[in-house]
Amino acid sequence: MDSEGTYDGATRAGHVPPPPPPTPPKPRHAPAAGAPLADWLRTPRPPAEPGVWRFGYVPRKGSAADPATDRSLLSGAVISFLACVLVWSLLANGYIPYIEVPLKLFTPRDWWKLGGAAADHRGQAAQQVYELLLTGGLVAWFSRLGAWRMTFDRLVAARGPHARKAGSVAGALLVAMIIWTGIIPADALFFAHLPYKDMPPTLGLLISVLLNVLLYGPVALYFARLGGWWGGKGPERAEEPDARAVATPAVPGPGGPDAVADPVSWPELRDAGLGEVAERLGGEVRGGRMNDVDYARIRRAWEGVRADPTRLRAFADAVRDKGAAACVHPSGDRDLPVRAARHDLLARQVLLGTVEDQERNPYARRGTGVGLGPDVLGTSLLAVGPSGSGKTARLVRPVVESLALQALAGQAAVIAVGAAGSRLGPDAAYDIVVRVGDPDSVHDLDLYGGTGDCDEAAALLAEALVADVPGADVRRAATALAQLLGPFRAAHGRFPAVPELRELLDGVPTAVTSLRQALEGAGQQAMLRELDARERQYGAHGDPGPALADRIALLDRPAFAGFFDTTGRGRPFSLRALEHPVRVRVDLPERGHADASRMLARLLLAQFNASAAARADRSLFAFLALDDASHTLTPETVRGIQRLRSANAGVLLSLRSLDDVPEALRTPLLGAVGCRMAFSGVTTWDGQRFAEAWGTEWVETRDVTHRTVFADQPLTRAIHAFRKMVTGKAVTTDAVTVRQVERERWSASELAHAVPPGCAVLSLTSVRGERAAPLLLRLAGTS
Repeated sequence: MDSEGTYDGATRAGHVPPPPPPTPPKPRHAPAAGAPLADWLRTPRPPAEPGVWRFGYVPRKGSAADPATDRSLLSGAVISFLACVLVWSLLANGYIPYIEVPLKLFTPRDWWKLGGAAADHRGQAAQQVYELLLTGGLVAWFSRLGAWRMTFDRLVAARGPHARKAGSVAGALLVAMIIWTGIIPADALFFAHLPYKDMPPTLGLLISVLLNVLLYGPVALYFARLGGWWGGKGPERAEEPDARAVATPAVPGPGGPDAVADPVSWPELRDAGLGEVAERLGGEVRGGRMNDVDYARIRRAWEGVRADPTRLRAFADAVRDKGAAACVHPSGDRDLPVRAARHDLLARQVLLGTVEDQERNPYARRGTGVGLGPDVLGTSLLAVGPSGSGKTARLVRPVVESLALQALAGQAAVIAVGAAGSRLGPDAAYDIVVRVGDPDSVHDLDLYGGTGDCDEAAALLAEALVADVPGADVRRAATALAQLLGPFRAAHGRFPAVPELRELLDGVPTAVTSLRQALEGAGQQAMLRELDARERQYGAHGDPGPALADRIALLDRPAFAGFFDTTGRGRPFSLRALEHPVRVRVDLPERGHADASRMLARLLLAQFNASAAARADRSLFAFLALDDASHTLTPETVRGIQRLRSANAGVLLSLRSLDDVPEALRTPLLGAVGCRMAFSGVTTWDGQRFAEAWGTEWVETRDVTHRTVFADQPLTRAIHAFRKMVTGKAVTTDAVTVRQVERERWSASELAHAVPPGCAVLSLTSVRGERAAPLLLRLAGTS
């Protein structure tokens, strides 16, 4: 990165930094080279609500949760089974009169004797068929009444595929035993009416085997399908996939008749007449030489070709020559050195966690994964939670990592700002690492944001220096800075370094005189008038110069010697680089220079707002992640955050408490961001702010009133007295009142006390205006 803000992709930290903090290992489930990439490409990603992890997503069926508990399901199944056996026993033993009347009405009279018994084998067969039909009807009715299938799914199949198969085998053996022992007349119906004496032994054996297959085959097929031995429908709980489940639907293979629709074969390139290029890329996928970043990057390059057809030949030549390594990122990287989260680059999402299966969450979202991408991060995200709640490891790091992968694919530019030592990824995962205050840092930070406009530079610098000072006028401070920056740039062709700016703000005579002489020698009369106006304000009441000088003095320390250089000797990074898919990490000296770190964080946020809005090409998603946004927000930056949505940009602000934000900005901040996240352990007063932002909803409540029953009859009073003596409670009746009331979606007390550790409550808004109600989710990596 040069002083003009141009991006040099080969620029990387070449020194030997101190050993970084340990990072989590790369997860096995991340798409990598080889056959899994083809399955990853073929997995469906249907449209869904904001924040739904779309990879393999299957919408949950139904509109309300099943109120039945496991115990009630088991008891209902057992009771219904016993009732089925009882009714069947009464039928089989003739205790239910007139049950055979329909059979006699619809069969010939000569099949039956005068007493009602079967006259020959035809009547016996009809009676056996009738008994089988009655038995089947009883089983079907009682199984539906007792929810046998749901009981099997929830109590057996939900425990895993092995339990499901074992349960299906046990059921098949039980039914086969019932048939074989003759409890139901299926075996007799199949075998008792054949003339075995009149047929050859071989033919009789063949017929016997065939009849056994016809008799027991359907039983085996049904229970095999129930057990999932092949092509079986999973249990209902399995139809609501956890975000960690991977669905791999069957699709036509590369050589099939529908190969054009297979993403592995690059159908969009074939449609454009680039069959040879498509074959080369398809071979890279099938040969295991392409990963998910390569696929997303080449797909992004193809979108650029469609926007500018003049690039077609260069694109085709690059793919023919380099295959999966075509159109590589300027750094040469094709993946990150380590991944701490699960990513889906086709949907541009990172898996954040799983929605808890509890009543506070909408039924359709329970058990689904939560994925964040530019579609929701473009509205910006505010996360509040105490130290140790997982903001860095489970939110900031995964989001920054996802956008770094998208930067390698040419889709995004990301800047991560945190205290030195924050676990925001290894140095090798970034193109530029700025360690403010570290003499070994290869890169510097441009204090003026890479702009050549003196007024813009003065406004951004004033916002960072005095916006948090009570009673300070940022506009007057910006004017005072512009009265110095303009003349200095006109005289020297650059902005002043920190020591030079401090001397000018303090009104040191030698510095002011030297600047005046340089302007006179250059004939800059307009700038001399600016300098005269600044000199007239020195010592005047309300002059912002002393406050600016005191603040800039925080950067004029020995620890920052050599930083913020404007002479061209250093390698400053400026936020004008957002035009390029750059990955940047800025480490602030939070431990030894807390005030300076907060001031630099304010400066970076103000510069990001200005640079993101000023981009000529907004096709890249620009993102700034502040791992600690305490004391960095000002009225102007909050207003700037609201404008980022239309600039295809967003910010992530992490706070330990809303008390770190000026009181007048807390409500505007919650209104400026589209995504709000409250971690476990927030205080009730922070929770109250979130509760107000999330509003209320109409819910149905049930009020139960217990009234003591007073009996009039002596026998009833005696029974009630005995019941009270046994149970210790008086006999009561319940009066239930159901009504609709308006209630907070999440109250302050619930946010403070009902959010378990490792969980958070998250609400989302997409850039299109779609909203997702606050969801309680368990963050990835927690148990």
